[in-house]
Amino acid sequence: MNLKHKLPIAICLLSLLAMSCQNTGEESKVENVAVEANSIKLIKEKYNTDIPEKILTPDVVDTRIGTLNFFDGLPSDETTKKVYDNLDFMRGVETFLNGIPATSIEGLRLGLRDAGAHKSNQVIIFEDLMNSNQLFLTGNTSTVYATTFLDLKEDGPTVVEIPAGCGPGTVNDAFFRFVVDMGAPGPDRGKGGKYLILPPDYEGKTPAGYFVAKSTSYANWLILRGFLVDGKTDVSSKMYRDGLKVYPLKDKNSPPSMEFINGSNKEFNTIHANNYDFYPELAEVIEREPISFLDPELRGLFASIGIEKGLPFNPDERMKDILTDAMAVGNATARAISFKTREQEAAIFKTGHWESGFIGGSYQWLKDGGKGGRFLDARTRFFYAATVNTPAMVLKMVGLGSQYAMGVLDSEGNYLDGSKNYTLNIPANAPAKDFWSIVMYDPQTRSELQTDQPLPSVSSQRTPLVKNEDGSVTLYFGPTNSAPEGKEANWLQSVSGKGFFVLFRLYGPLDPWFDKTWQPGDFTLVK
Repeated sequence: MNLKHKLPIAICLLSLLAMSCQNTGEESKVENVAVEANSIKLIKEKYNTDIPEKILTPDVVDTRIGTLNFFDGLPSDETTKKVYDNLDFMRGVETFLNGIPATSIEGLRLGLRDAGAHKSNQVIIFEDLMNSNQLFLTGNTSTVYATTFLDLKEDGPTVVEIPAGCGPGTVNDAFFRFVVDMGAPGPDRGKGGKYLILPPDYEGKTPAGYFVAKSTSYANWLILRGFLVDGKTDVSSKMYRDGLKVYPLKDKNSPPSMEFINGSNKEFNTIHANNYDFYPELAEVIEREPISFLDPELRGLFASIGIEKGLPFNPDERMKDILTDAMAVGNATARAISFKTREQEAAIFKTGHWESGFIGGSYQWLKDGGKGGRFLDARTRFFYAATVNTPAMVLKMVGLGSQYAMGVLDSEGNYLDGSKNYTLNIPANAPAKDFWSIVMYDPQTRSELQTDQPLPSVSSQRTPLVKNEDGSVTLYFGPTNSAPEGKEANWLQSVSGKGFFVLFRLYGPLDPWFDKTWQPGDFTLVK
């Protein structure tokens, strides 16, 4: 008998074997249930009264981590080891998912230090915009960033002078919690002013003449945005250099000179680790910040795997192996939450595949107004892929601030594939008072996609986009320029063998965005 005739027989045998295994598995489950029921029956016979079954533990219990054995409710040595290994594993996963906000801020702090900003008066300005050489979670290519870190433990109360005309600015604490907005959405309303950021343990008097905010941590991230004028960064760059000042309150009479560093020509990483190194990064934050920085519940979770203030994080080999495995599962879970969400409210529109990265409508990550407690997956989803936490992101501010939509899937629900060609239609009259943009990102780094285009983006303000007759704009995505002749400016390059996702941003969003009467098209695969 030749191979041609043997194949169907082999396939048939494999199918029978699979069915046999399935039946064996089902029979095994039935047998286990029977064993457990009989075990409970024997246990109940040892009591004088009728003990409810629901409070008893059978001698043998079949679970997803294996068979668990007990003597009268007392776990065997093997079972004890098994459940403790599992407990440490689960807490390792939960530490990753819940610790991302802290390590993400820490990644930013370390990255800015690598770029030259060691003190609060040393500010990184992206004078030529942020490009794909900087690893920065979903940064944009349309505004001029200025950023530094405040060290309230070293400097004490710190003053930040914001120049007039500054765009949206925010201070976040070391767990990515909101401290204060500055610039257009802040109390100065774009007119400029002096902000005083107080450390968590400050108990002195508060001087007059400042917008005052008290942080819960010593390390605080300051991020400011300036707008392009005539497609150029010059005005915003000059605004920062002439008007931005950061100094300790104690030095207000002779503040240190400001140092501005162009981050656009540097290569540095601001993203937290996705392997075992994540845990030492988190331990560094816990050691530096005050006990009041986190609630006892979260602090207890971290301490359960050895991350506790005042103690060295030094797990033994068994724990390292468990945490390495937990890290791998935690990272996979965060990626599923971020890129394949099961939250229905992530969908922005009734049709299509555009999603909100900021789901739940609460910058404090409260679910259903607090009735559902902390919206844990929403928090993980946001901070795994993005930065900056501010109430302005969820408020309806017509004509002010910005709104975001994330595109991960094409019109057929498949991940966007850099080896393929797609079109994306942006209908006429996009509801943005200022401008709109599309930026491509790498799913591995969640940073700008590295291609032959230094800025993997288009902007209605900066890019000479060619419109269709109806006023809409068709964008073309693919590894080579697939745009029709005359529309080459509408093409964005992808990378064969890599995926990508995009953020669609509206600056100065208008009513049609909020009431959903205007909607961007879906990514359509060119076949």
